[in-house]
Amino acid sequence: MTIVLGAIADDFTGATDLANNLVRSGMRCLQVIGMPEGELALDDVDAVVVALKSRSCPAGEAVTESLAAQAWLQAQGARQIFFKYCSTFDSTDAGNIGPVADALLERSGSAQTVMVPAFPINGRTVYQGHLFVGDRLLNDSGMQHHPLNPMHDADLVRVLGRQTPHAVGLAARPVLARGAEATRVHLRSLAEQGVRHAICDTLDEQDLEVIAEAVVDLPLVTGGSGLGQALPAQYRRRGWLAEVAEPGRLAPATGSALVLSGSCSRATLGQVDHFLERYSLEHPRGFALDPLELAEGDAHLEAALAFARERLADGGPVLVYASADPERVKAAQAALGVERAGELVEQALGRLASTLVAEGVGRLVVAGGESSGAVVSTLGIDMLRIGDQIDPGVPWTQAPLAGREAPLSLALKSGNFGGRDFFTRAFEVLP
Repeated sequence: MTIVLGAIADDFTGATDLANNLVRSGMRCLQVIGMPEGELALDDVDAVVVALKSRSCPAGEAVTESLAAQAWLQAQGARQIFFKYCSTFDSTDAGNIGPVADALLERSGSAQTVMVPAFPINGRTVYQGHLFVGDRLLNDSGMQHHPLNPMHDADLVRVLGRQTPHAVGLAARPVLARGAEATRVHLRSLAEQGVRHAICDTLDEQDLEVIAEAVVDLPLVTGGSGLGQALPAQYRRRGWLAEVAEPGRLAPATGSALVLSGSCSRATLGQVDHFLERYSLEHPRGFALDPLELAEGDAHLEAALAFARERLADGGPVLVYASADPERVKAAQAALGVERAGELVEQALGRLASTLVAEGVGRLVVAGGESSGAVVSTLGIDMLRIGDQIDPGVPWTQAPLAGREAPLSLALKSGNFGGRDFFTRAFEVLP
């Protein structure tokens, strides 16, 4: 059996975000972690999302990994390839969005692709080529303080133009308002002018539907998970995709509940505060990891493990977090170096996950793309079955683990996603 859609995501939570929207739109979806090894059973799968860790690595490495994923997905018969990046388009002037898109486009044999980062339901919109987060321009949304890829420019035509030697154009809102055929004609006109990358304005779900209809026959599309939500309806219209009952059905969850948070986004900081506020000071259920203390040896991590074990034993979720405000993050980075500070947190979260899952944690939420990557890698997870949504962009998933009778229920949350009560509500909606 061949798959309909093959997606390449540049981080773990972004992959899950896209897979979530595909399931919500009726596609049975499997997420694989890194390049698959050996044969996969795809008889009951409509889409495969390959999760890479290529957002912030050297551009050449991101290109090599992405091309390998594209070749594998094409070998599975994928009718369309989707390059997924964050709805905040975060990258540096050297890439990696532009170089990867150029390489995938060249391999696809197509003259053009679209750039559709918008996810309106999560407040990510594009107008006149400018990316907004809520009512703020990208560079005034908090993303200007991103510890790895700070974004200081909201003009995506200009941002992408610094990452690629090829022409970048715009499919503006007035074009989309005239419908899919007018959008197709406009894109063809841009292609005839040598424009290889077209940034698409997107203000609402209807715009996503117009774009999806206009680009369904392109070999390669790129964007955020909003476009992934709109494409399956077009696949059904083409007769490529059948109706499926309960595409996100998972096995019943078992085991105790743990939250590990490494993201320092505004949304996650609010979620940490809500969790800590919910549980009284008499019985705290949150432990703060400090990179400076982690750098001094194992004592701080052992204290976190002891805290978690004690609280997990009396029921209810436990939170261990390295999330901190920008000033504290900068102080740790100044003392340890940006890379070292991040590595210490990722290693600690990975070790916490592997130890506590082995001791009975069966329901695990991880916040932050880099943190999710570290946890998944440490646990040795190489694939996830995608379940139903918790909040927009974040589903529950399940992964088989050696030595466990039941699969691990796992939610990988992008730092910017989820409501303020996400860390507590996630476990309430888990079957």
